[in-house]
Amino acid sequence: MATQTANVPAIEKSKNAKPLPFRYQFAASAFAGIFEILVMCEFNTKPILMRLIAKNVESVLDCFRKMIRNEGVLRLYRGITAPILMEVPKRAIKFSANDSFAPLYQNLFSAPTLTQPLAILAGASAGATESLVVVPFELVKIRLQDKTSTSSYTGLVDCLVKVIHQEGPSALYNGFEATLWRHIVWNAGYFGCIFQVRSKLPNPSTSLNPRKQKTVNDLSAGFVGGVVGTTLNTPLDVQKYASAFPKFVVVAREEGFRALYKGYLAKILRFGPGGGVLLVVYSAVLYVFGKAA
Repeated sequence: MATQTANVPAIEKSKNAKPLPFRYQFAASAFAGIFEILVMCEFNTKPILMRLIAKNVESVLDCFRKMIRNEGVLRLYRGITAPILMEVPKRAIKFSANDSFAPLYQNLFSAPTLTQPLAILAGASAGATESLVVVPFELVKIRLQDKTSTSSYTGLVDCLVKVIHQEGPSALYNGFEATLWRHIVWNAGYFGCIFQVRSKLPNPSTSLNPRKQKTVNDLSAGFVGGVVGTTLNTPLDVQKYASAFPKFVVVAREEGFRALYKGYLAKILRFGPGGGVLLVVYSAVLYVFGKAA
């Protein structure tokens, strides 16, 4: 099993290099999150797939082309504020928490280098931490998207205030168990896969163009990690039941195994490339911070 001396998503460092402080990791994560949302989030797979199903377009590329021609470039970024406010905190925690847990587990288990089991454990721990931040935002997003309740709120802040005032602060964590397992599974698959894929790719330090090779490695590892993480957690993403594992069994029994993967294609189109973009930008920003520090 291959090993490496750096934190999973960070730029490769020399043996004597120290990880950047948490504030740098958090800032790099937040920047990567914003960039990924600007690139990916408004290329929303749902309207694209609806148009494809309606046979109004020949392909995804043709769909984008016609959307831009008929509705303008800004159509791709309509409503971008809410996704940034709700999704960036999640992405900021994802990488910074993973990069904090990785050395913690290395010290705890007296491991001289990061191994894949530790990479998976660090990713799962990052997912658990991420879920603490994500659940309130997920609740607000669902309330604002639900046609039966959206008219009750004027916006994100109004929804947050009303939920706390009318239902109490604990209401923000309704559905925490299901969200917890989804993020644990996704992040464990994502970061564990990144570690494994990186170990199989050419070492940037031996390349004629280290930065280019690093970018190719990150894009490849992040893409594969996003696909694997999404494949693993999609069955847990069924919103019909509050508890993760009972709903997993119930849906499989009542609707069949394929029902657990409803919307899988749309998620892969979103989170595969998105996983690659996240890792590339996070690594690049950390590299800049490292040079300036």
